[in-house]
Amino acid sequence: MWKIIVRRLMIMIPQIFLLSLLVFLMAKAMPGDALTGLLDPSIDPKALDEQRERLGLNNPWYVQYWDWIRNAAQGDFGQSFRFKMPVADLIGQRIANTFWLAFATLVFTYLIAIPLGIISGRYNDTWSDRLITGYTYLGFAAPLFIFALVMLWIFGFHFGLFPTGGSVAPGLTSGTFSYIASKFYHLLLPALSMALIATVSTVQYLRSEIIDIKHKEFVLTARAKGASESRVYNRHILRNSLLPIAAFFGYEITGLIGGTIFIESIFSYPGMGQLFLNSISLRDFSVVTALVLLFGIATILGSLLSDIILGLVDPRIRIK
Repeated sequence: MWKIIVRRLMIMIPQIFLLSLLVFLMAKAMPGDALTGLLDPSIDPKALDEQRERLGLNNPWYVQYWDWIRNAAQGDFGQSFRFKMPVADLIGQRIANTFWLAFATLVFTYLIAIPLGIISGRYNDTWSDRLITGYTYLGFAAPLFIFALVMLWIFGFHFGLFPTGGSVAPGLTSGTFSYIASKFYHLLLPALSMALIATVSTVQYLRSEIIDIKHKEFVLTARAKGASESRVYNRHILRNSLLPIAAFFGYEITGLIGGTIFIESIFSYPGMGQLFLNSISLRDFSVVTALVLLFGIATILGSLLSDIILGLVDPRIRIK
């Protein structure tokens, strides 16, 4: 196991390097630069050129890339021209909200998906299976941002059951029970909205695994030896069906990256996703490049985590 982890970590180094280069070049290809539209239009063009020269924006792209990646390796992603503060500090203010939103979404996803997948797979071709399958088809067809808007309108504006924006009620003291309860209350609707869509793929995958394993030879052999149906199902079918789901956990994390960007924007939830979209519209390139790089690294780590989990839970895998 340790060999494959070290090997994958070594592979990640050139992956992250290529990712950083691609992110930087794409940011440079965007129209304008970090100063475009943020300065007084009546300013002397000569003073503007001096500012660009001072910030190194007139240097060749490879010089700018080397300066950026060298500083980023030390945790310095530059200065946000829009928010007038270091990018690392700006992301640090938002990363906790995004983490808890993603964590709550993962918990809700598996709390919903595993029972539905087990029922649908075990009792396939019944009314319960048809209802669950119908739900997954609707989930596949519904875009996340449309579904989130509907959830926000129904439960936020129409019934008023949940807050329609923010991450905590104003005036609460950090660390108190009321503060923690308010944080959870504010992330509940965004997390459920994302989980109800993320659930459908896990439900279908688990259902297909259970139906497929039910017809395997070792299951038929267990039944032929007189094992009870509950023993056959719990020890042979369910246990083997859950192994791929465990490995799927890492890829769920990568799927949350794109989901949080839309969800945070729709629910005005102050996380990294909302910051990312705002930074694009404001041409705050330092923030955009830092966030894309962090999202890409999280995706690579999610893939590594899936391989590690599969190797731990499946004894049939022997890693040399």
